[in-house]
Order: sequence, then C-alpha cells, then structure tokens
Amino acid sequence: MKDLVRVFREVFRLSLPYFRSEDRRAGLILLGAVIGIELSIVAVNVLINQWNARFFNALQERNWDQFVRELSIFCVLAGIFIVLAVYQLYLNQWLQIRWRTWMTRVYLDRWLNSSTHYRMQLFGDAADNPDQRIADDINQFIEKSLTIVVRLLGAIVTLLSFFAILWGLSESAPLTLFGSPIAIPGYLVWIALVYSVIGTLLAHWIGWPLAAINFRQQRFEADFRFNLIRVRENAEQIALMRGEEAEKSRLGDRFSKVIRNFMDLMSRQKKVIFVQQGHAQVAIILPYVVVSPAYFSGAVPLGTLTQTASAFNSVQESLSFFVTFYRSIAEWAAVVDRLSGFNRSLDQAEAMAATSSIAVSSDPGARSVRIENLSVHRPDNKPLLTPTAREFHPREHVLVSGPSGAGKSTLFRAIAGLWPFGSGRVVIPDGARIMVLPQRPYFPETTLANALSYPASDAFDDAALTEVLRAVGLPALSMRLHEEAHWNRTLSLGEQQRLGVARALLQAPDYLFLDEATASLDEPSEAKLYGLLQERLKGTTIVSIGHRSTLTGLHDRHVAFEPDGDSGHKLAEKKPAAAAE
Repeated sequence: MKDLVRVFREVFRLSLPYFRSEDRRAGLILLGAVIGIELSIVAVNVLINQWNARFFNALQERNWDQFVRELSIFCVLAGIFIVLAVYQLYLNQWLQIRWRTWMTRVYLDRWLNSSTHYRMQLFGDAADNPDQRIADDINQFIEKSLTIVVRLLGAIVTLLSFFAILWGLSESAPLTLFGSPIAIPGYLVWIALVYSVIGTLLAHWIGWPLAAINFRQQRFEADFRFNLIRVRENAEQIALMRGEEAEKSRLGDRFSKVIRNFMDLMSRQKKVIFVQQGHAQVAIILPYVVVSPAYFSGAVPLGTLTQTASAFNSVQESLSFFVTFYRSIAEWAAVVDRLSGFNRSLDQAEAMAATSSIAVSSDPGARSVRIENLSVHRPDNKPLLTPTAREFHPREHVLVSGPSGAGKSTLFRAIAGLWPFGSGRVVIPDGARIMVLPQRPYFPETTLANALSYPASDAFDDAALTEVLRAVGLPALSMRLHEEAHWNRTLSLGEQQRLGVARALLQAPDYLFLDEATASLDEPSEAKLYGLLQERLKGTTIVSIGHRSTLTGLHDRHVAFEPDGDSGHKLAEKKPAAAAE
C-alpha cells in the first residue's frame, strides 16, 4: 500500500506542472471531457443493468411486444455507448499528444539548458539513457496515467452506482439455503467485497516484484539498444581491430541480461495471470450460484437473476480493480520510477551548476580571460590542478602542455563553465565569445552547410562556406554543401578536424581553445592551419593543448602542467622556443 501511495504521489508531482502550464486550459477541458464520458458510460451501464431485468422477464413471460420494445431501447443505449467509447478514445489521445508535446519540450529544454546534459553524465546510472526517458518513458507515463486513473475513477463511480442496486437486489433475491431464506442485509455486496479483497491480496502477494522486474527490463533493453548504436557509430574502428567477435560477446552479455530478466518477468506474469483469469472466471458464475436457489424456489424471476448477476459483476469488478490492472500498475510504477529518477538527476545537475564552487563570471572591466585561485578536482575530489592564477591576454597565442591525465582538458571545461568540481574564479570579458574545439568535433546529421555552421543554422552563404573549405584544404567538399550525411562517420578524423578549424574561421571567436584539435593531422598541415588561424583571426586569443614539440614555435607563450607533489599538478610558465635556444 505504501508503494502504491508513493507512486500516486509521484504521478501527481510529475503531472501537476502541465495542468498549471500555459496549455492548462485545453488540458483541463480535455481531461474533464474524458472523465465526463467515463461517468456517462457508467450511467449507460446502469441503464443496461435495468434493461437486463426487463428484457429477460419479457423472454420468460413470452411477451412479444415488451421484447420488441426492449430491443429498441437496447439499440439506443448501444448506440450511445459506442459514440461515448469512440470519443473517449479520441479525446484521450488528443490530450495525450498535447500533454506529451508539452512535457517533451520542457524536458528537452531542461536537459539541453546550460550544459545540464553534460553534468548529468557525471552521476552515472541515476541518469542512464536519457533518450529513452524523453522518447519512451514520457509517452508511457502519460498513456498509462490517463488509462489507470480514469479507469480507477470509473471503478469508484461504478461501485457507488451499483452498490445501492445490489443491496436492493439482496432483498429481492434473499440468500436461500436448503430451501429456507436467510435474512442478511446486503449479503451480495458483502460476498463481492470479500471475494474482491481475497483476489486483491492474492494478486499482490504473488505480483509485488513485478514493478522492480519491469524497471530492470526497461533498463536492460535500453542498454542493449545503446550498445548496438555504439557499434554502428564505431564500425570502422571495430572492423580495423577485427573486434567483431569481441563485440558479439559483449552484446551477447548485454542481451543475456535482457533474456534472463524477461524470463523472470514471464514467470511472475504467468502466476499473476493465473490469479487474474481464475478470479475473473469464478466471478462470472459466482452470482448465479449464490442466487440460483432463490430462482429455483420461485422467489425471483429470470430477469432479476440476470440483473443481479450483472450488478454483482459490476461491483465485483470495481472492487477488483487492482487485480485486473495489477500488471499495468506494475509497469506504470516502473515508468514512474524511471521518470522520477530522470527528474531528480535534472534537479541535481541544475543545482550543481547553481552551487558550483568554480565561479565563471563576465566583467565589463576585464580585458582578458583570467583564472583566479583556480583548483580543479576529479569527481572523487582527487586534485588535478592546485590553486593557480593565470591570464590569457588579447591576441595572445598560448600552448598548454603536460602529461596525459594531468587535467588539461578539464581546465578548458572549467573555463567554459562545464566542470563543477573544484574552486576558484574564472573571469571573462563582458560580451567575449569563447569557442572550444575538441579533438573529435561534433557534426549533426544534416547538410554539410548546416553542420559547418553549427550551432547556428544558415548563418553563412555558400560562397563563404566554399571559400573556407578551400582554405582548410577540403575543396572537394564544396560540392556537397547541401548533401545530408552522418559526417562523423563519413569523414576521417583528420577531415573532421579541418572542418572544426573551418568552423572556427567562420565564427571568429574572441577566445579560441583548441583541445588537441589538430592532433590527427601531419605536422606540415597542422602548421598551415595554425598559420591560417593566426592570419585570419588576428584579434583572437588562441590557447592550444598539444604534445608535439613543433607546436612550441607556433605560439607566443608556453604553459606546462608539472607535478606538484601528491597534490596534483601546477601550471608553470616555460620559456618561449626562441629564448630557449
């Protein structure tokens, strides 16, 4: 019961923002319409229950006129029921798409706002597979929430509607044992209640692990799909290393988790279905068994018998709601847990950005990028960079070197405002445009023109794009500007790095940080691209991470990461190449 209350509390917390949003009016109208139709369907079922008695009494009495009249009434009721059912589905789906559109937009905005998506990766499993959370879990959450909540409301109203009917029928068809009536007020209601409670307890006793099993199943399926995508994206490296057998083994391990958990799911669902179907089948005959002695003794007509059975089943089905929907509720609980976990990870990442000890601020009076008493740590608080102060002046070209793993790239992340672990301050001139080029640049799956202009779209004309492609040594690509492709797979890493430099030339930032952005090029090509950057971006400060000795001569200043005892590394100024000679 506590778990169910927790699930409903989480559903309310996740749902409330939509019904307070700018789309709340349409959402509330649609929700009210869906609920109103559900209540109308209950009303039609009550009328059909009353019709049931009249119709079967007409059959028993062989009353042709009454029989024809009741058929006409049934056609009207059936027509109303069909229209209500169709429009309930239609309006329910309309509400689903509006609600999903709003939730997807909100979660995408939060996920992609202020690099939250990057910080969430630092939390590990708590935020696994955000693509599935946004694409699948939101959809399932809305669909299952509407279905279960509306059906639960319908079950409650049905119970209240048929309670009085069944209580009255308990007097019309008294409990009869060995030919003698026994006066038990509302005995049919009590039988339905006891029967439903037994079924609910039995279903919960057998099916309570389903929520956790469903949660794991969704996670294992997402992990398997994610690793298949990674194989597709890294096909060339896998083929070159003849890694197919290793990938088969690794994917086989992932898939075996899917199968093992699915077998657990099958076993548990089999037991739950035994309870559900057995409970449902016994419920069909139970009211006839209970009331038939009164019928055969002549105390009640056939119509009352069938009406009693119909009312009993309506009450019993309402009371047995959790038996009928147990599997759906377990799946729903798993989706709610996953979406709640994703929501908590978003909150945590946003809080981390707001409370980070590394303060990145713009200063109208600043003329350069400054780091003041900046220290950088790993997520486990192990130091990478001891407190240091440095300044990158306008139009300066600085080389940053040091051993692998010392924290050079992490320093760039801290300057860009991405890295939350550490302390100190980064000061950026007000309005300065900063660009960081990683070793492997990202290109969206779109036209080459849009990929080259990223993150802007259609910001440069074909002439400018063609000219910059020729400048970086990729003239052949100018013929493919409007071709859509997966450029990270189509082009070599060297070509991708040339495109990264082309992107920097187009955007002309005030501060350009190159994180081994030319490491895949040969030294003459690298020197040519650096010359191109210095020639065309005369007002740009260029800070580069690199290991090649030839880079020293391409920069005015050299800063190196050097060991600082057991406290990580420190930044040390090195003499320029010319001075060293």
